[in-house]
Amino acid sequence: MRVLAAMSGGVDSAVAAARMAEAGHDVTGVHLALSRNPQSYRSGARGCCTIEDSRDARRAADVIGIPFYIWDLAERFHADVVEDFVSEYAAGRTPNPCLRCNEKVKFSAVLERALALGFDAVATGHYARILDTPSGTRELHRAVDPAKDQSYVLGVLTQEQLAHAYFPLGDTVKTEIRAEAERRGLSVAAKPDSHDICFIADGNTPGFLSAQLGEAPGDIVDAQGNKLGEHQGTHGFTIGQRKGLRIGTPAADGKPRFVLDISPVDRTVTVGSRAELAVERLTASKPRWCGPAPTGRLDAKAQLRAHGDEVSVAAWLDGDLVQVEFTEPTSAVAPGQAVVLYDGTRVVGSATIDSVQRVTAAV
Repeated sequence: MRVLAAMSGGVDSAVAAARMAEAGHDVTGVHLALSRNPQSYRSGARGCCTIEDSRDARRAADVIGIPFYIWDLAERFHADVVEDFVSEYAAGRTPNPCLRCNEKVKFSAVLERALALGFDAVATGHYARILDTPSGTRELHRAVDPAKDQSYVLGVLTQEQLAHAYFPLGDTVKTEIRAEAERRGLSVAAKPDSHDICFIADGNTPGFLSAQLGEAPGDIVDAQGNKLGEHQGTHGFTIGQRKGLRIGTPAADGKPRFVLDISPVDRTVTVGSRAELAVERLTASKPRWCGPAPTGRLDAKAQLRAHGDEVSVAAWLDGDLVQVEFTEPTSAVAPGQAVVLYDGTRVVGSATIDSVQRVTAAV
């Protein structure tokens, strides 16, 4: 096959490209320039959007012995990922920019361009597995290494996209990848993994959002509407947040308080106890299925955050919406995040959380 290997400048994508070339495919490496000003994004080993990263990717391609190009997708990335991130927080929601980047950039813009240029597939360094079925379809599964599994942020991929995607690292644990990179003579073998959000240079998300949205002071209140404190902008909070609330008055029971609700319209942040966070059901929109859409009631596992644990649920389609009911109440539920459904290790699909139904007895 003719394969386009997306190379971020890190060790994972370098080894993925090397494995595809070693398997006999005609591989071309491409680094995605995603920043309008690469020096303003992360530097060193903390991100994947810097000039340094593009140079690391080029050096890796030279060692592997494959052609290498840089594609400027900065405007697409800014519009589909950065602006979406800011607008979602402005609306009181908690987005996942990595998931959006996979959906809109890596497996939409890049894959479309690759196919138009005559490539057969795109390979990346994501930790996930694609399994071919006897019927000719492909299934997305969790990676062998649970600590590195990235199937959650890939749950937006459709069957058409999976047909042209390869994840060569899905069957390998991370420690073996670094050892392999060293054996192959790749200089990125010891390069630390990127962390946090690649387009926030210092890792200060509230500061980044304040610079984009400005300050909008408001009140922090309890579930009964009693004022407990003040804030400089609802965009500095997310559902379930415990730290950084800066409430002077302690709770009556002396226990920590958590963000229960965010209302940008009246600039109010509502806080309460852990029990008040408990959710028994959610409604999600914009479903994307990795295969056929489920029919009827689906007993499945769900993941609600990129590094969250699985929970048992029942899910069903309700017109254009997905209804999800939890077997046991859970508190890790924030509108704007994705709910990704699993059947064993297989990813069924993903949808964006719109609203939640809290446990009545807890309120």
